Amino acid sequence: MPVMYFRIRWPDGAEANCYSPSSIVSEFFKPGDRYALHEFLERSREALGNASERVRQKYGYACSAAMDQLAQIEHDALRFVGVPDAVVTVLGLN
Repeated sequence: MPVMYFRIRWPDGAEANCYSPSSIVSEFFKPGDRYALHEFLERSREALGNASERVRQKYGYACSAAMDQLAQIEHDALRFVGVPDAVVTVLGLN
């Protein structure tokens, strides 16, 4: 199961590298795509939840690192709740 990272830019210009234990995130994010904050969070929850489930299917346990990454994304996103037109940009996948 290939590990994948996706690099994002938050609405304030800050950038972050995000971890996924599975390449399934490439089904949810494409480089250059821009998402309203709420849509980015929904996609992150689904992508990282699916990635963790793939680990469970292969190894018999969920991926805590995927859930930790989701928690970090949700925490970082709190800075932008209530900001009109807050957009997250996917810079790349690798």
